[in-house]
Amino acid sequence: MTEVSSPHEVGEAAEVRRIQRELGLPGLVDVHTHFMPDNVLRKVWAYFDALGEGVWPITYRFDQDERLAVLRDLGVRRFTALSYPHRPDMARWLNSWSAGFAADHPDCLRSATFYPEPDAATYVAEEVSSGARIFKAHLQVGAYDPRDPLLSDVWGALADSGTPVVVHCGSGPLPGRFTGPGPFSEVLRDHPRLTAIVAHAGAPEYSAFLDLVERYEQVRLDTTMAFTPYTERSAPFPRAELPRLRDLSHRVLLGTDFPNIPYAYVEQIRSLIALDLGPERLRGVLHDNAAALFGI
Repeated sequence: MTEVSSPHEVGEAAEVRRIQRELGLPGLVDVHTHFMPDNVLRKVWAYFDALGEGVWPITYRFDQDERLAVLRDLGVRRFTALSYPHRPDMARWLNSWSAGFAADHPDCLRSATFYPEPDAATYVAEEVSSGARIFKAHLQVGAYDPRDPLLSDVWGALADSGTPVVVHCGSGPLPGRFTGPGPFSEVLRDHPRLTAIVAHAGAPEYSAFLDLVERYEQVRLDTTMAFTPYTERSAPFPRAELPRLRDLSHRVLLGTDFPNIPYAYVEQIRSLIALDLGPERLRGVLHDNAAALFGI
């Protein structure tokens, strides 16, 4: 496993930028990165630390400015600040922080989130109208049912506006009460125009989520942690699905989970190269698909 010893690791940045040059890319667009209030991020890191020594080490355990420098050194030209509430009365505060962060860092796609609560539809509509570019829903951490009636107007507003939402609805790394393809497929049945980006390529239920990509033209996958040696040990992508993944690669977007990954950023890029998508499809995954979606 590659270790990054400093926020300006020359070898890693040089390799990732070389790949971009060889593909003729202006940079990367990473739709699944995390920036959030410091106290919240440290609680996230504490969760992973509690799994045990060496189970999920945080490779980029740096302060915010250093983490931003890492992404920019890697050639990431657009990224997100995904956060997610685990209780009521938290989303508005996270959204306010994220709006300020995006204002200070224009290369960040302004990000927002929500939770099933009475005012969710109101503040989601406010976020959309004031410039939020992408939302995050985390069914595992939030432990909520995406079919909750309190979210019906939320999904509707996102579908009507075409605002993408990254949804952690797969059962990896640990299943939740409402993870797996079943609950979220019912949301898509009711809101078929929803621009949903299934996080982690739907791991470990890859095949079922590929079915949803085929069924709904606005559904996409992000690559976050999928295909990497770390994830392949516990949730291997079925080799028989590689032809279908290649055929649907125009609906696959680069995601990494930076900074909360237990290996170097370059491992995600190497793993995507190893899928043998071909240069055009790989350019799409690393940049062009997201650039088209967000009008970059």
